[in-house]
Amino acid sequence: MPEVTCVGIVVADIVAKPVEKYPEKGRLILVDTMELHTGGCASNTGVSLAKIGVDTAVLGKVGKDALGDFVIESLRKQGVNIRGIKRDDKAFTSATQVFVHPDGERSFIHYIGANANFREEDVDETFLEGTKIVHYAGFYVLSSLDGEPCARLLNKAKSLGALASLDTVWDSQGRWMSLLEPVLPYLDLIIPSIEEARMITGKEKPREIAKVFLDKGVKMVSLKMGSRGSYVRTKDEEVYVPRYEVKAVDAVGAGDAFVAGFLTGLLKGWDLEKTAKFANAVGALCVTAIGATTGVRSLEETLQFMESTPLAKEAVDLG
Repeated sequence: MPEVTCVGIVVADIVAKPVEKYPEKGRLILVDTMELHTGGCASNTGVSLAKIGVDTAVLGKVGKDALGDFVIESLRKQGVNIRGIKRDDKAFTSATQVFVHPDGERSFIHYIGANANFREEDVDETFLEGTKIVHYAGFYVLSSLDGEPCARLLNKAKSLGALASLDTVWDSQGRWMSLLEPVLPYLDLIIPSIEEARMITGKEKPREIAKVFLDKGVKMVSLKMGSRGSYVRTKDEEVYVPRYEVKAVDAVGAGDAFVAGFLTGLLKGWDLEKTAKFANAVGALCVTAIGATTGVRSLEETLQFMESTPLAKEAVDLG
């Protein structure tokens, strides 16, 4: 059985860089590169874990199309267990056109596709038996699994001895806490971005945000704060870690890489500070290359990077 099972969104990313402006109607602009990569929270986290050296499975759904073939074959080549990925004959594979701006920031055009049809009955429970962590990747865009079905899935995983982890994406429909709340009592770990966490909790500062989640039953909160590092809180501990100083080329997948690093730290039994630093390091390496997982390194290379690369020196108001 894999050490980590990632359940969630699987996407084909078409990445264009650099994009300084959008073309007018009927016009064409040129970019330096346009590449096809696997994407989506489950894929990105799964591939990053595999590159670090963690035995990982991805469970999701793709279409019976060329992009679906590409996603499955690419994950397989990168060492991910893909036996839990289903094929959908009613929708195409989810895809995102990613526009990478000169400063590394991104804009997206997204097609949900087969991810919308990924249901409770599509989750092969044999992958929940014996795995150490079940990570639900992409809450708010798995329309047939989010909410109560997700709560049942993670409760089942916990009953089989796994830790339950979850990350979020931006909720364009504005459901935020109302959709997520039934899941929170089953979570050992939640890893949202600071912007998403603010919308979910209605709070602004990291300490205030973490308290809301902890009061609702979550055991550990890890906030991805981008260029301002990360913040981790449990009932008894808190840790803040600044970012590592690197030159950002492409921020695609950085949050999912951070998640992979954090889950690795949990598997290794590291303390919160080392876990958060390692997660920051995986995220930092991710942004040094184009694509959601291209920059991710092995465990040994990432640890060497941590030893040789300084953390930023900046004050953050934790609240």
